Amino acid sequence: MTTLPVDRLLHSAVAVGDLLPELAYPVTATTVVLGAIASRDWRPMHHDKDFAVDRNGTRDIFLNTPNQATWFERYVTDWTGPYGRLQRMTFRMLGSVFPGDTMVFRGVASETGVDETGCGWVAIDISLSVDDDAKTTCQARVALPLSDEDNPWERRGDRWRP
Repeated sequence: MTTLPVDRLLHSAVAVGDLLPELAYPVTATTVVLGAIASRDWRPMHHDKDFAVDRNGTRDIFLNTPNQATWFERYVTDWTGPYGRLQRMTFRMLGSVFPGDTMVFRGVASETGVDETGCGWVAIDISLSVDDDAKTTCQARVALPLSDEDNPWERRGDRWRP
């Protein structure tokens, strides 16, 4: 049995306006292709540069939607640790992310609260940018423990109302 670390981000440690740590990641062709493979996206604009450039008119292959979703999930869960439970995430792609780009994720807590079941929630506004140009914006909502004894992953039935 795996035990989770004792340290955890508690709901009470987060306030509206708090900035999340920045995450910068250099994108390679491998980043793009492996994300497409993992999501079973066989469309050639995510692995065939000639197709992407000649048929789509883009400068190179580019990250697909599920790949970006996974990066946003990673960003949120890197911040929350293993006790944070993602409830929902919506995002809007504004531009493409290509090999050679460095993705930079930045987030801010935009809302906090506790619902009627006693579950602590934090809303986060996140941006993925390249060279300070927003490529995707994201809004996420995550459950955080209210105390060291609380674990959102153990909530079931009436105690979990996402």
